[in-house]
Amino acid sequence: MIELLKVLAATYEHLLLTYGALAVSIALAIPLAIASVYSRKLASVIMAFANVVQAVPSFAVVALVVPFLGIGFTPAVFAIVLRALLPIVRNTYVGMMSVDEATIDAARGIGLTDFQIIRYIRLPNAYAPMFAGIKFAGILANSIAILTAIIGSGGLGRLVFEGLASFNTEKVIAGALPAILIAVFIDVSFTKIEGRFGSDNSSR
Repeated sequence: MIELLKVLAATYEHLLLTYGALAVSIALAIPLAIASVYSRKLASVIMAFANVVQAVPSFAVVALVVPFLGIGFTPAVFAIVLRALLPIVRNTYVGMMSVDEATIDAARGIGLTDFQIIRYIRLPNAYAPMFAGIKFAGILANSIAILTAIIGSGGLGRLVFEGLASFNTEKVIAGALPAILIAVFIDVSFTKIEGRFGSDNSSR
């Protein structure tokens, strides 16, 4: 019988890893998307890099981190961030760039600065796609957090891999079931946030 406290501790580690990496991804992705709006060259470089990282299998990304950063929690966060960046950057950038240029010209005509255009026009227009990207990144981070157990991140992945190694179905389920519930929670919660921001934006 798997101890409840052990499962709870692993779940806490997993949540810390998933949401910590997601928070770092958001903190990096949104400024990168904003910077990309004003530099096509920067946009092409960022999108190309993000697409290359996204094309690499998740297991390979986790493995490639080890020679540079070693093993443990921090390298695991780095590996997850690499994979979670693209959906947020791409969706935020596309949302901001979809604003009609006539609207941007009109905003400049009434004296709005670039910062004000970003704050009051481009970002509100990007809320729905941005949160859709964050939702996808969160689900992705949750799944990769399982894989990072192989480099010592701990969490629910450790229970899953220990269970697989010892043919212990109970331990596999004890690790997999909370991860599935977390994925469902991320999907439902961010769908509601996405819908709220989308409806707020459409009512303006």
